[in-house]
Amino acid sequence: MQSSFWGYRRENRRVGVRNHVIILPVDDLSNSAAEAVAHNIKGAMAIPHPYGRLQFGADLDLHFRTLIGAGSNPNVAAVVVIGIEEGWTQKVVDGIAATGKPVSGFGIELHGDHDTIMRASKAAREYLQRASEAQRVECALNELWVSTKCGESDTTSGCGANPTVGDAFDKLYAAGCTLVFGETTELTGGEQIVAARCRRHKTTDLSDSQPTKGNIAGGLTTIEEKALGNIQKIGKRCVVDGVIDKAEMPTGPGLWFMDSSSAAAEMTTLCAASGFVVHFFPTGQGNVIGNPILPVIKISANPRTVRTMSEHIDVDTSGLLQREITMDQAGDKLIDMMFRTVNGRLTAAEALGHREFVMTRLYESA
Repeated sequence: MQSSFWGYRRENRRVGVRNHVIILPVDDLSNSAAEAVAHNIKGAMAIPHPYGRLQFGADLDLHFRTLIGAGSNPNVAAVVVIGIEEGWTQKVVDGIAATGKPVSGFGIELHGDHDTIMRASKAAREYLQRASEAQRVECALNELWVSTKCGESDTTSGCGANPTVGDAFDKLYAAGCTLVFGETTELTGGEQIVAARCRRHKTTDLSDSQPTKGNIAGGLTTIEEKALGNIQKIGKRCVVDGVIDKAEMPTGPGLWFMDSSSAAAEMTTLCAASGFVVHFFPTGQGNVIGNPILPVIKISANPRTVRTMSEHIDVDTSGLLQREITMDQAGDKLIDMMFRTVNGRLTAAEALGHREFVMTRLYESA
């Protein structure tokens, strides 16, 4: 396995594999202005979302943590923040600025859309031109942060695509990378397996509501079957080094568990907000998920999915079930695609324009 890759060294010394300038709305009312700025400045990217008004308590804390984390992600070169109110806008700006990243904020109140869009467009243009001069530098493999989440699982997921991720995770863990998995409800029935792999733990039980109709159509009969397949993603030799909350950043290398939703777009957004820079997404039935910040590499071992949804699949491991390749070879195939992706190759989701950015909500607005 290669010992280095080419990435963008940011102000806080973290390494990104993309060089985005993002226009980040604080709230749903600011989406239109953010998208107008991205329309004016070709190459800047708006990240609209439907939340940010009348949230409170832990839900509001998570909202800010997600926005600040997304803007702070090493795949982002600079950020323009737009909000309806100056106070909340400045809170997001200050959080991102703590990383040393170039960031500016613009409030719409007392200015209106036209003036805000004009001022924000000027800032975005300057950031984009500055970012266009950034050069990739050689970085050690252990500086890479890799996340995973599966979606639209079926029987081929637990037998093929998920163990492929597990094999790759074993190899990346040994190399000193920072890794994360989550999907709390999808550990139901397999908690004891994960608990036995933890350096330290305290747990009782997990929620239900699984499996989904798509999982059942794919041949999974119980949540325990789904959990046992899901757990294959953490390999055989990785040890769970710690637990993080939603959109929280790990404090060191190793394998981390994030208490997170099992919804594809939510979990991927949380991984981006936690600072991860490339994502492994095994799928059985086929899933189209992408993310504006985090390149999503899709893996499938289902020959039908590889055939009917080929434009969405980056790594075909259907040879596993046909005994044409070994698990070690499948893991190496994924790692090879990982290196190609972090060195600049666009994933299928990026090429197709999938930019799903979905905030996790804890409860309804006031």
